[in-house]
Amino acid sequence: MDAHALRAPREGAAPLLARADAWLGHLIEVPAAIAVVAEVVILLTSVTSRFAFDHPLDWSDELASIVFLWLASLGSAVALRRGTHMRMTALVARLGKRGRASCEALAIAVPCLFLLIMLWPMSQYAQQQWVVLTPALSWHDSWRAAAVPAGAALMIAVSLLRLAELGWRPLLGVVVALGALAALLWVGVPALAAIGNWNLLVFFALLLGVAVLLGAPIAFAFGLATVAYLLCTGSAPLQVVSGRMDEGMSSLILLAVPLFILLGHLVEMTGMAKAMVDFLASLLGHVRGGLSYVLLGAMLLVSGISGAKTADMAAVAPVLLPGMKKRGNDEGEMIALLAATGAMSETIPPSLVLITIGSVAGISISALFTAGILPGVVLALALAIVARQRSREVVAGMRRASGREILRSFGIAFPALLLPLLVRAAVVGGVATATEVSTIGIAYTLVIGSLLYRRMNWRRLYPALVATAALSGAILFIIGTATAMAWALTQSGFSASLAQMMTSVPGGRWGFLGISIVTFIVLGSVLEGIPAMVLFAPLLFPVARELGIHEVHYAMVVILAMGIGLFAPPFGLGYYAACTIGGVSPDAAMTRIWPYLGALLLGLLVVAAVPWISIGFLH
Repeated sequence: MDAHALRAPREGAAPLLARADAWLGHLIEVPAAIAVVAEVVILLTSVTSRFAFDHPLDWSDELASIVFLWLASLGSAVALRRGTHMRMTALVARLGKRGRASCEALAIAVPCLFLLIMLWPMSQYAQQQWVVLTPALSWHDSWRAAAVPAGAALMIAVSLLRLAELGWRPLLGVVVALGALAALLWVGVPALAAIGNWNLLVFFALLLGVAVLLGAPIAFAFGLATVAYLLCTGSAPLQVVSGRMDEGMSSLILLAVPLFILLGHLVEMTGMAKAMVDFLASLLGHVRGGLSYVLLGAMLLVSGISGAKTADMAAVAPVLLPGMKKRGNDEGEMIALLAATGAMSETIPPSLVLITIGSVAGISISALFTAGILPGVVLALALAIVARQRSREVVAGMRRASGREILRSFGIAFPALLLPLLVRAAVVGGVATATEVSTIGIAYTLVIGSLLYRRMNWRRLYPALVATAALSGAILFIIGTATAMAWALTQSGFSASLAQMMTSVPGGRWGFLGISIVTFIVLGSVLEGIPAMVLFAPLLFPVARELGIHEVHYAMVVILAMGIGLFAPPFGLGYYAACTIGGVSPDAAMTRIWPYLGALLLGLLVVAAVPWISIGFLH
């Protein structure tokens, strides 16, 4: 993940371009921030009306869904302008100056090309939705669907501004290269048709892999590979891509993404995250590897608050990493452990993947929330062993905290420690849905942070809202394009063939669990967890049930496997998110993360072999 190629122009930019960029920034960021606030208000009002006054609002979900798609589209434009769409730059960093310039031009040209191709189909799709009326509000669905082409138009404007800044040589080189590729694919259409589904390797392995390795934003690489596949095979109109992106980005259950990200920002801004970390540090800070243990414990705690791994890491890293560095820890080692804790905590409720898998596989979300804690603890113990062995912390002279100091830090942290309990209790007790519960956490954090911790800097709220929109947009846009790509793979028969291959593996339930682990590690790396689950859960969970595997146990296994893939280099998006949050080059942690991933894999095998770890507390 990198934020260099697509940043807004700064020093040296032409004054006219700089003014245009500033104007465009306000045009995008202000409504994006308003959309975040609107979602919090709508859902909190819905929860309050239903729980406190026993008067459900039948229109709240519809209005939230409309605002949500606009938030996702505007947020993706903010992310493109700020350069926070996910990219892989490990190979680009090793190139010479001219090669890097060409790759940076490609990083701008790929989104621009994809959006230019899709703008008209997106507009047609939005027009077609006019005949659809929302049940409660009776609004034309085009008002919601128009968010997709509007966001695309804004991103095209951002891309054109960036292209205007480039020198003519790298721009010309990229235009020639993309033109040559388009001509080659057009000429090769008969040959691609002749090889049948083997052409999937051309589009979704070769073309997609090269684009990602050369630093193109991964979401747009997904989209462009899908569009190229559909154009060359003629299997469906491009309006379908817009529809699938809409479906992927606007699922109401994903509304938890921006709200939990905002909650993570507020927990850090109010000092609540620091209070929790300080309490853990008072218990363990004096022992060898103590701050590594604190990082593990903090991620377990914060994961119960934010639900989104990026938000978890963003809340914990600024508090802990400076102290770990002062104690002699290598920055690459710290980021490797941070990324591993992200994978470790995938099953800690309220994980977004838990919510998604419950939705698509028809599993009780309450049961998943109950089952997810112990598998996370097992993986945390495995990481703790490796972290102690690899720790280079200098603890000589570090004083053990006294009992009075521990009690004092506990007293300070107690209101913050109540937050994850409040979030879980609200869901399990039926006060709020898994999507709505974050608004209760946001209200609690604002009140407690303002009245008790008194560290809330209200001037930071607007930047936090914009950052929430940007990160949410980057996540949701990649889910949208991945959903479109997953649909294309389904239409080709690839997903059904993969499911059939997995069920034919010898060994019964254990063979099926083993091949599921391998498959979902790979899928988690290349597809990201939620799209992979949307694609394969409906196919594989019935098979697991037929083989006598408890559906909750199977859910824990595949979620942890996807988590390992998500945080495993060189393709895992979560790994690059950890590097970006820690401000460390991905190369620094690339060779250091493997022992931690090995510990996670060992812990996963234990969870898979002992179903009681997942389902022991369900009865």
